[in-house]
Amino acid sequence: PPPPAAAAAPPPAAAPATTSTPRPALAAAPPPSGLPGDAPTARIEFPGAATDLPEAAKRLLDPAIADLKKDENLRLQLVAYASGGDDAGSQARRLSLSRALAVRSYLIDQGVRSTRMDVRALGNRVPSGPPDRVDVIVMRR
Repeated sequence: PPPPAAAAAPPPAAAPATTSTPRPALAAAPPPSGLPGDAPTARIEFPGAATDLPEAAKRLLDPAIADLKKDENLRLQLVAYASGGDDAGSQARRLSLSRALAVRSYLIDQGVRSTRMDVRALGNRVPSGPPDRVDVIVMRR
């Protein structure tokens, strides 16, 4: 794929049909102030095979909840992981989904609409960090 700078470049001047209408930006909108780009706003770690939201996690979610209540253009992405080897991929996906849904349920109880959240259960496909977790990422629409 082309580098991000090339993807956001305007069309060549020789294409008048595409220059008459503004093109939508291909790059994501910058995050709101104080929030990192793709870095999680909150990282909720789960012990072992637990699926219940830890009490300490609720305090970690408070800043994201406050940001969502202030700005209707923000939404959440809940990216969940679970440990397990290659032979346990399906089980790890189910476990990660259960954890993401526990986080989602708490957020709904706090007044965040479900339509403002995306859930991604990635199971044991953990790129880095602890495997038993849910990353909460605040994004601009």
